[in-house]
Amino acid sequence: MSGSKFTVRVLGATATLMLAAACSNSTTSPVSGSRSVTPGGGTSATKSASGGVLGVATTSLGPVLVDSKGFTVYMLTADTPGHSTCSAQCLKFWPLVLAPGTTVPPVQGVSAAVTATKATSGASMVAAAGWPLYTFVKDKAPGQVAGEGIKTFGGTWYAVSPSGTPVMKAAKSAPATTSSGGSGGGGGGYGY
Repeated sequence: MSGSKFTVRVLGATATLMLAAACSNSTTSPVSGSRSVTPGGGTSATKSASGGVLGVATTSLGPVLVDSKGFTVYMLTADTPGHSTCSAQCLKFWPLVLAPGTTVPPVQGVSAAVTATKATSGASMVAAAGWPLYTFVKDKAPGQVAGEGIKTFGGTWYAVSPSGTPVMKAAKSAPATTSSGGSGGGGGGYGY
């Protein structure tokens, strides 16, 4: 069986289990648990006790925060604690991590204060240690960290540690287009 077929089957089985859990009629608090995610290269993720808003996964960067689907969560250095600067154009590439309401319950394995703040759109989003949280559209599978160190939208994007601090790896600029001569560039400057 090819690796891509295996990955699709694993992801399909995971989605089925998550759907079954979400559709249960239990009125008790969800129980935290662990799972292994193979698409990210043996990434292990611990689901949160808050119903899956956030969790912690071990990636190539070490332990980082992940969203309910196991995708790496990022912060933008242009933001300030409690204030998102990510505009509508930014949110096309860096979707916010939606908060379940105006408060976010504590998350197992996360020492940072997990709260809700407002996005530029007015939507309620999750924050860790005050920093608004986002995912990256180029992360196609749980455990990927393609957004790490990208410089765009007025700052640098970093994965977030369980303590709410940026996981800093060498920063890289947004990918540029190459040209054999002339002015080059193009693509709106975002390079995604």
